[in-house]
Amino acid sequence: MATPSDTWLVVGLGNPGPAYANTRHNVGQLVVDELATRASASFTSHKTNSRVAEGRIRIGGPKLILAKSNGYMNTSGGPVSQLLRFYSLPPAQLIVVQDEIDIPFDTLKLKFGGGHGGHNGVRDIIKATGTGDFTRVRVGVGRPPGASDAADHVLQAFSTAERKNLPILVADAADAVELITTDGLTAAQLRFHTKSA
Repeated sequence: MATPSDTWLVVGLGNPGPAYANTRHNVGQLVVDELATRASASFTSHKTNSRVAEGRIRIGGPKLILAKSNGYMNTSGGPVSQLLRFYSLPPAQLIVVQDEIDIPFDTLKLKFGGGHGGHNGVRDIIKATGTGDFTRVRVGVGRPPGASDAADHVLQAFSTAERKNLPILVADAADAVELITTDGLTAAQLRFHTKSA
């Protein structure tokens, strides 16, 4: 189980390029962007085919290594496993921020371990690292209405109504990551699972 530590790798899942920047599938990258802003850190190219920003959100707080893969969602595993090796971190110190269609929009669910739940980015990370023993911050984007295709849904931009609440959702997810790294997963679950109930 994840416990507070001085260094964490926080990966925001998504697809590269401006065409995907504001889609539901990229909400994980929006969250690590928010964390980078809080840490006054800038993303730079890294040899792991990623962009990385390092910093602490508060003096004496844990060091956050924030990362976004340069590749597509379904190839997230390679960069993540390389980043863990580069920084000599165990998977237990990895937090993956992902979109989740099985959770209503504006809702967060936090967990440690388990399967991929059909999420291709998480699936590839489990395959590349050989374990599912890492923390997931699952950001609800909801299922599409009616018989609409889920794959199309996550690759579309947030609706006008969703965009009004998106900054709050992103801030809450960033708060959740912070709390996991300082107080532990259970404390974060107690706060955010209750909030979304």
